Amino acid sequence: MFALPNKIEAFFDYLVSRFDTEPKPRLHIGEAMGCWLYLTALLEEIPVIDASLNTTTDTQLIELLNDGKKLGLHQKNILETFLVNEGVPLSNPPEPKPKSDPDRVPPGVKATDSEIANFLSAKVASNIVMCSTNISQSIRSDVGLMWIRFHSEKCVYGMDVKSKMRERGWIKIPPYYIPPGAPSN
Repeated sequence: MFALPNKIEAFFDYLVSRFDTEPKPRLHIGEAMGCWLYLTALLEEIPVIDASLNTTTDTQLIELLNDGKKLGLHQKNILETFLVNEGVPLSNPPEPKPKSDPDRVPPGVKATDSEIANFLSAKVASNIVMCSTNISQSIRSDVGLMWIRFHSEKCVYGMDVKSKMRERGWIKIPPYYIPPGAPSN
């Protein structure tokens, strides 16, 4: 299970005690769709992480991938339980990837460590945007709090991904913007 820092965890405990006492009507269509789409995104993300684990030997990247998989499974389990309890049918999961030897993957098929890290970064950014959208569309407090938690977990994880990418030179940085007339440094 993915753990947030203690201060953030305490803050979420406060939010739940403060706001999760409201009535829980049925999910509206936007809440149900947001949950279903995010679950589907997680279900597609996990096998790609497994495939990435099968192609890299970089220990830092393996650690990031394992953390991402752990977080994805954690959020998937919460969402599946929630959706089943709400009577929403689940998305069909893809087949799991078998373990393979990264040294036996042909170079033309094998993703580079930089490609894997940038995929991971893009996926985290996409997940954060989905969480933000779902926060803004939630009427039920328990649903909104779930999205705030998922958003926070992905943000904390994303900061770790970004730091490691910067250390390893994998991060893609757009060109700097220098407005006309600005001093050039």
